[in-house]
Amino acid sequence: MIERNAIYVAGAWVPSGGTGTIDVYGAATEEVVGRIPDGVADDVDRAVGAAKAAFPEWSATAPEERAKHLQRIQEGLFARQDELAQLIATEVGMPLKLAAMIQVGLPSAQVGNYAQILRDFRFEEEIGHSLVVREPIGVVGCITPWNYPLNQIIAKVAPALAAGCTVVLKPSEVAPLNAFVLADVIDEAGLPPGVFNLVSGVGPVVGEAIAAHPDVDMVSFTGSTRAGKRVAELAASSVKRVALELGGKSANVILPDADLEKAVSVGVTNCYLNSGQTCTAWTRMLVPRDRLAEAEQIAAARAERYRVGDPLADGTNLGPLISDVQRDRVRGYIEKGIAEGAKLVTGGAEPPDGLEKGYFVRPTVFSEVTPDMTIAQEEIFGPVLSIIPYDTEDQAVEIANGTIYGLAGGVWSGDQAHAEQVARRLRTGQVDINGAMYNPLAPFGGYKQSGVGRENGRIGFEEFLETKSLQR
Repeated sequence: MIERNAIYVAGAWVPSGGTGTIDVYGAATEEVVGRIPDGVADDVDRAVGAAKAAFPEWSATAPEERAKHLQRIQEGLFARQDELAQLIATEVGMPLKLAAMIQVGLPSAQVGNYAQILRDFRFEEEIGHSLVVREPIGVVGCITPWNYPLNQIIAKVAPALAAGCTVVLKPSEVAPLNAFVLADVIDEAGLPPGVFNLVSGVGPVVGEAIAAHPDVDMVSFTGSTRAGKRVAELAASSVKRVALELGGKSANVILPDADLEKAVSVGVTNCYLNSGQTCTAWTRMLVPRDRLAEAEQIAAARAERYRVGDPLADGTNLGPLISDVQRDRVRGYIEKGIAEGAKLVTGGAEPPDGLEKGYFVRPTVFSEVTPDMTIAQEEIFGPVLSIIPYDTEDQAVEIANGTIYGLAGGVWSGDQAHAEQVARRLRTGQVDINGAMYNPLAPFGGYKQSGVGRENGRIGFEEFLETKSLQR
């Protein structure tokens, strides 16, 4: 049982102005594993005030000095990586070995990436008789999700600090314990008071107070499209910059000349990563109609090899969902798919055998899914794959682009150049061609209702900068 009874404001752990607390549950046990303060709007006001006061000095700090601070944060994360992996596996449910690599290793490395980007970045350039200067935007409010909690925090906080901004963070109240460890690490790294602040609490209170606060210059939010619309609405009152990384319904387009075995197998793995709680998951698998039966067999065999269970146990490669609300939501989508006439190939809405306790869902594959079905249009956020047949390449592209989202996708072909041509036709922020690996330095973000702005790498860093022209 982990008790965190304070928020982090102006370089110190201080009591919340509220008296409430929030229980944190273990995804595999449904038992309370931690407790955090249920913050209030007054906490946000104090944190924003501290960030605003710290901004002039921090923004004037030499880039090399800011880079050294980031390096110390990275060292602190590496020193506590085992603790963080255990925490996130418990909170979120990702199997421990995967959590160590993905949930902790990747964001820890990203801190170092931003330190290097900062050292290499040109903050000034001459354009004619003007000196164009890039300056930090100011106080940044970061509102982060529960599915990749530390990674999404680092994707916002690290580039903001690197740019010379000060930060107020509201981590997800569902998986917040890792954020408190990060705050400990930042405190030990010796950042000036007020440069980083953490206020825990719920979205409708703390998140909305951050988004609406007139002294917050930018809000960066990751979460559902519905919540992102609310953040943008509140931020509009003070015309602040808004960066949104929202939902997805990504298509894995398998062309007729692709290696079907590999494309389907990798596609299932992608769909089920983090129990399907991944915004970029390829939840729609598009296959040529004449190869549908073969794709079903490959997908079913792959899905049925997953060992569902305790994320802390050896051999588990598919853990639980984050909460009872999410588990029930996903099971509801499975029932909806059956009701609308999709073919259930494997899985289903019943609890996995022997796992009646915990937020577990069977790895599920549907086939003969039509593009207008609910499971083909709405983000499920669970281990549910929809196989959709197509007749022509143009139809495949039309289906892939036929949702409100545009975050990610995949294209497979025996002809690399042809795969790239099809990838260029997809209205989505990133496309993996023939299973190419994720690149943490490439820009990450979406088209349409998948978001506004980009994270990661130099382009993600530039989101936190303003541009000024000095005519001389």
